[in-house]
Amino acid sequence: MTTDTRPTSGVSRTAVIVAQARATEDARPDRLFADPYAQSFVDAVGWIQVAEAGRLNQGHFVLRTRYFDDWFRAAAQAGCRQAVLVAAGLDTRAFRLEWPDGFRVFEIDLPGLMAFKEAVLGVRGAEPSCERTAVHADLREEWTADLLAAGFDASVPTAWLVEGLMMYLEPADNDRLARRIGSLSAPGSRLAIEHVNHAYTELPQLRAVHERLRKVGAAWRSTLEDPRGWLAGHGWTATVTPQSELAARHGRPVPELTDPERVGDARMWLVEAVRETPAPIPEST
Repeated sequence: MTTDTRPTSGVSRTAVIVAQARATEDARPDRLFADPYAQSFVDAVGWIQVAEAGRLNQGHFVLRTRYFDDWFRAAAQAGCRQAVLVAAGLDTRAFRLEWPDGFRVFEIDLPGLMAFKEAVLGVRGAEPSCERTAVHADLREEWTADLLAAGFDASVPTAWLVEGLMMYLEPADNDRLARRIGSLSAPGSRLAIEHVNHAYTELPQLRAVHERLRKVGAAWRSTLEDPRGWLAGHGWTATVTPQSELAARHGRPVPELTDPERVGDARMWLVEAVRETPAPIPEST
């Protein structure tokens, strides 16, 4: 690389922190998933020291990864033949998951972060297990035209993933994002999201995290109290899966900051949804 594109600030920095959790899980003999590339991202940047809440949330990052891995497998089995990773970050599912023949994965994210990712994967000689296309875009701006120009087919069912993004956007930006996704979603499309409610942002354990995020330009800007209702308003039928259920399913302890017995009403939402109606007319902006 002739310029330093390492993701050491802003929301991109959090992608490295999540990669650290994936690398740690990959090294376990009882790992819930394999990610042979996560450590390469960490090595390229250097280990980022996280606050106590970050360490407490490592179990959430692991369960979240397995949850969305399984969701993608189910979406492909249900008939989706393309996927869009919205704010793909250092996600390597296009490389580490087994996809059906002819499956296409589109990854959308900022040019700098994508350049770093491509460089690291290039050094590793990584080859995708599907047809993979990177789309460079700021998701707060118009991005649908770039996705369509990259070969995305809005007429077929699509699996959309919005992981680790929505809390960093303003509520209006999230609504706009949902409208744009909806405008490109054929009946039978699937959507998976992650978000938090207001009570979660008020947890005392997160005070140091919020301060650090503000310093690196990655403050949380929105919350969501009723993900099922919000998604219904955008044309999706949604289901919420608690981390306690995932932990029991995989024989892991419930992550402390998502355990209702410890955090009360605070929630880190993991949600999947299905679109059963035709997409609305695309918005003009």
